[in-house]
Amino acid sequence: MRILITGNLGYIGPVVVSHLRSVLPNAELAGFDAGWFAHCLAGPIRLPETGLDVQYFEDLREFPDGILDGIDTVVNLAAVSNDPMGKRFEAVTAEINHAAGVELAKRAKKAGVRRFVFASSCSVYGWAEDGARTEQSTTAPETAYARSKVDTENDLAKLAGPDFQVTCLRFATACGMSPRLRLDLVLNDFVAAALTAKKITVLSDGTPWRPLIHVRDMARAIEWAAQRMDGGDCLIVNTGCDNWNHQVRDLAEAVAKAIPGTAVEINTDAAPDRRSYRVDFSLFKELAPSHQPHITLPAAIADLEAGLRGMDFAEANFRESNWMRLNVLAGHVERGALSPGLRWQSEAKVG
Repeated sequence: MRILITGNLGYIGPVVVSHLRSVLPNAELAGFDAGWFAHCLAGPIRLPETGLDVQYFEDLREFPDGILDGIDTVVNLAAVSNDPMGKRFEAVTAEINHAAGVELAKRAKKAGVRRFVFASSCSVYGWAEDGARTEQSTTAPETAYARSKVDTENDLAKLAGPDFQVTCLRFATACGMSPRLRLDLVLNDFVAAALTAKKITVLSDGTPWRPLIHVRDMARAIEWAAQRMDGGDCLIVNTGCDNWNHQVRDLAEAVAKAIPGTAVEINTDAAPDRRSYRVDFSLFKELAPSHQPHITLPAAIADLEAGLRGMDFAEANFRESNWMRLNVLAGHVERGALSPGLRWQSEAKVG
């Protein structure tokens, strides 16, 4: 089996590579990434890409010929990966997340690739306060990032067929430790704040709902999607666990309970957060019973705490640091390393 993983140099990719190498030791694994976040390593660890057979450093918008030859499965993680980045780089988000992702799928199908796994998002449901959303629920994306996921799903569905199986995993919000850690994710942020400031500040009124999934459970879901037998030629499936639907204030309180001495401050006067949704994961449970999320909320908090302590993490102002992906991209652009369209510039322009 030969698997190409695009966007593998981000937060999720290293965990996916490690998991696939463990469960599919004879598979040939290739990575493809522009390298925006390649340097964002969580301490002096073994370079995650040593688990690959080959690594390509390229822009998804300029996908080279030949790479897809002989590939059985494509796992597309490549994306401008959250709402703040999507807001600042809205046109690029559409270019990469949607247009380039669909073009990759078209080329993969033409090259004889049999399976295409797309990392989508439960954020496609937007404001959904009247019950848990199923795959048949109306999507209502509130952000450029979420819109890019819906648009890609719609176009991938048109490509699916007996010789080209498409799986769109609508992931819950990611959390947990990774070799390329992000702290611009709600649970990760709360744990970092508890350790460095002994105070969690919830910017919303705490009532929005968020489904969560640990990054290692995301990797297990991708393993399943890369080999699934059930679900048809095109499957769009909510990927997570019903037990992980939480309100933001409850996440903050859970972290405070796990890390004694942590205060929780909630902005009860905040305007309503339009990103609030509960999600029904029963279809994923039915189709993938042996690949269900198994990491609990307390275990995820402990995982993050241990990982951050292991890094001697002490950056109280981490929201201004490169642990936030938008700060990394903004820094690249300010130095002239990336163009405003997020393309690498010539070495002469790199400061």
